[in-house]
Amino acid sequence: MSYNKKVFVSGFFDMLHSGHIAFLKEASDYGELHVGLGSDRTISDLKGRNAVYSEDERKYMIEALACVNEVSINRGEGILDFLPDLKELKPDIFIVNEEGHTPEKEQICNDLNIEYKVLRRIPFNGLPVRSTTSLLKETHIPYRIDLAGTWIDQPYVSKHCPGWAVTMSIEPTIEFNERSGMATSTRKKAIELWNNQLPPENPEKLAKILFRYDNDPGTKDVSGSQDSIGIAMPGINRFFYEKGQYWPSRFETISDPNILRWLEERLYMVTLWPRPSDFVVLENTDITPDNVRRLASAAELAWEGLTQMNIGRFTEGFAASFDAQVAMFPKMMNDKITRVIDQHLDKALAWKLSGAGGGGYLILISENEIRNAIKVKIRTKGYWL
Repeated sequence: MSYNKKVFVSGFFDMLHSGHIAFLKEASDYGELHVGLGSDRTISDLKGRNAVYSEDERKYMIEALACVNEVSINRGEGILDFLPDLKELKPDIFIVNEEGHTPEKEQICNDLNIEYKVLRRIPFNGLPVRSTTSLLKETHIPYRIDLAGTWIDQPYVSKHCPGWAVTMSIEPTIEFNERSGMATSTRKKAIELWNNQLPPENPEKLAKILFRYDNDPGTKDVSGSQDSIGIAMPGINRFFYEKGQYWPSRFETISDPNILRWLEERLYMVTLWPRPSDFVVLENTDITPDNVRRLASAAELAWEGLTQMNIGRFTEGFAASFDAQVAMFPKMMNDKITRVIDQHLDKALAWKLSGAGGGGYLILISENEIRNAIKVKIRTKGYWL
């Protein structure tokens, strides 16, 4: 152990488990270990749930570990809640795990002349992989990723041109941040309805129930039905919206395991930051027939590339779909996001933002491994099968 160096790590460490211990022990190998704990308020803001153990109890447990030198409650808020403590401590090394890595954290360390390390999640000596998400077992209800044609499920978009939207349902292998375009608000409604998991019913029926429950009569800003469909229907789905309709007229599904695996191997996610609470994507829009036609055509090309496992066609459609989205909703993008994209131009063939943009997750398609990125697992079966 290099006691002459100060090492800083930050996290929630809620429901302390062997994965946490392995990470902290490995981090302590680099020097004197200082731990910043996310507050109860930050857990609520980022994860949309209460802490299982209070910040005082979590602090007590982490302090009891022999590998830890000091523990404090982070004084900031949001995904960078540790920043005031990092600046005050001035550590030599800041260490995160793969799920905790963000380009913004790396840039902060570069600016402050702090070494930045990302550790892989490796269980100790054959023990099972542990995460707070898996231990919580709060719910098996999936998240969804929109792949192409996003916004066509809104009548003020589809009134200009009908078209397809493409989404995929993913297993809750990690706890995605709130306000990050992963249909977290609709997923909360699903949890209200069904608690731990989707009921044993036809997935399309569940999607309709969830869509109606998510949008009370008189709702001003209607949540798009692709959120409900992406959560309730397994696999990768595309669904066709006639002009001005909230609900699609027909569905097609990809459930071929070879295609699903092909996409899983090429899809990477990089954590950005939650959308700011005052973010309004519907400002300065340019929703024109030409832009909507571009969106619809791109979604068809992306689907064709998927079904053929043709990386060229898929990435062309994937990229064109995102370009059409940004043309209609320029607020989705900003300079911070552009800088993150620029960091991946050497490997990424195409990219898009999760949901309405402004933050969330950067979704990258690449034939080569993108280090420190999140991998996802596509849900292959409905719980009714």
